[in-house]
Amino acid sequence: MNEMTPTPIRKIVHVDMDAFYASVEQRDNPGLRGKPLAVGGSAARGVVAAASYEARAFGVHSAMPSVTAKRKCPDLIFVPPRFDVYKAVSQQIREIFAEYTPLIEPLSLDEAYLDVTENLKGMEIATEIALEIRAKIKQVTGLNASAGISYNKFLAKMASDLNKPNGQAVITPKNGPGFVETLPVKKFHGVGRATAERMRKYGIETGLDLKSKSLIFLQEHFGKSGPYFYGIARGIDERQVRPDRIRKSVGAEDTFAEDIDDLEHATAELKPLTEKVWRCCEAQGISGKTVTVKVKYSDFTQATRSRTGTIPFASVTDVFDTASGLLATVYPFKLSVRLLGVTLSSLTNDQTNAATEGKPQLDLSL
Repeated sequence: MNEMTPTPIRKIVHVDMDAFYASVEQRDNPGLRGKPLAVGGSAARGVVAAASYEARAFGVHSAMPSVTAKRKCPDLIFVPPRFDVYKAVSQQIREIFAEYTPLIEPLSLDEAYLDVTENLKGMEIATEIALEIRAKIKQVTGLNASAGISYNKFLAKMASDLNKPNGQAVITPKNGPGFVETLPVKKFHGVGRATAERMRKYGIETGLDLKSKSLIFLQEHFGKSGPYFYGIARGIDERQVRPDRIRKSVGAEDTFAEDIDDLEHATAELKPLTEKVWRCCEAQGISGKTVTVKVKYSDFTQATRSRTGTIPFASVTDVFDTASGLLATVYPFKLSVRLLGVTLSSLTNDQTNAATEGKPQLDLSL
């Protein structure tokens, strides 16, 4: 009788840079080191994009309104973001990852999953790979990174938070299920605030509570996410590290210092947002078929308008023209506008389609 060959246990590393944007600013400006720092706008309607660990000690965190952050930390220093610099540093980090494995799934500029089960260095111990990568990142960029090592993506992600900053942790196959049981579900990657609140209503507050629910129950109450929740409650996550992973959408938005009533003014504000979205897409070699414009009014209600083409957009001009047309459909505005957003979705990395099909056909009427 032939025995089945056991499936090898995967070795997944999740690398997460520590306070990435803020750390880059402190690296490049020694006068900011050791001080509470926020990357973002300090204006009345500004938002914190990132906070240094010194600022986090006061309760300042990303996505917090700047006025709230300043109230929590009166000595907080605001620095405008330099995304071109962050992208350049991120590329340096990706090149380091590529020395170890081609199986790299970036989640953002400052974090990525790496499958090092079979790696280019022939190293058997994933913790040693993580240590080497972190040391090389420090050597090349001067920045600290944390890492989580485990047998699946979910646990590797959870592990990378355990010894931050500038540390790493391992969750083994033996310890995985027990680790999950004790963890509050609100800390689970993939469980947002709204989902955690829904779970609480069903008596689900820990991994053990989640484990007690049947697959049928979870599918009934949480739809497509049900099987994922059922698996992670048992320390199981079958998702592969996908180097060709493509984002679902790329967006940018801006809250204005003063509300806008005029269509021409509002349309002008769409231009830098569209350019920002397009730069991000170009950097990743992607495009999209759907443009969405978000309008938030002075009473915080909002409207969205979308348009989907048959092929990916071929230029920033096409995206801007479409966004402008969508904005015009909600004018006259029901109230003054405090925020505008532009999002490109239905993304694809098929550059052949975007580059060739998106071009206007030749005029052959000789």
